[in-house]
Amino acid sequence: MLSTAHRVRTATDFSYTVRSGARSGCRNLVLYAVGTDTDAPSRFGFIVSKNVGNAVTRNLVKRRLREAAASALVQRPEGIDVVVRALPPAASANWSDLRADFERCLASSVKRFSKGGGRKGDGK
Repeated sequence: MLSTAHRVRTATDFSYTVRSGARSGCRNLVLYAVGTDTDAPSRFGFIVSKNVGNAVTRNLVKRRLREAAASALVQRPEGIDVVVRALPPAASANWSDLRADFERCLASSVKRFSKGGGRKGDGK
């Protein structure tokens, strides 16, 4: 479980990350990442719509994505906001596929926004 400090919670933060973040997509998800202050804790938010499946399926997908995010916090504890949008194939994906997609997309997005130097507050 992610602590409150490591969750994207407000609609403003969600929309900023989705609109301004580096986007990376895989079969099961689309991930948006944006750099923040280097001393700010990394935060993760999840969007799992009804297109993914019923409530039980959506909650399973969210739990799996939260676990993948918790393990990503070990490598990147500070300086990044991430929003993950689950796609309908995520409902039938197994844990290892979902985690591999998450890690691949996160690495790709971090690489993209690192090249651009875009951080919150820089006007980029």
